Amino acid sequence: QVQLVESGGGSVQSGGSLRLSCAASAYFYSPYCMGWFRQVPGKEREGVGCIASDGSTRYADSVKGRFTISQDNGKNTLSLQMNSLKPEDTAMYYCAADTRRCRYYTPLEMSEYKYWGQGTQVTVSS
Repeated sequence: QVQLVESGGGSVQSGGSLRLSCAASAYFYSPYCMGWFRQVPGKEREGVGCIASDGSTRYADSVKGRFTISQDNGKNTLSLQMNSLKPEDTAMYYCAADTRRCRYYTPLEMSEYKYWGQGTQVTVSS
């Protein structure tokens, strides 16, 4: 069973930056898809962005131009660089992964991911 562990969450003021990391307990061989999701209490978990095994990325409109997903050369660590943070970015952030290709039409659907981390809290104050 693959385990994903997120880190890097915290509190920051509006306009600030944070970098989240996700460490996987196993190496992912191509094809695979890894993504970041977030959730606030009372709302559904929403996709933030994902990265495919070929390095291509997709982002939710709400974070385009501000967030960047990357992976290390060993491909068992995923990062989310968050810049120009806004109070509405406040949420629990989750790392997710699957051993299939990122879905073309639904790359940020929760159902497309088999493995999930426990989450790390990000709080952005105004």
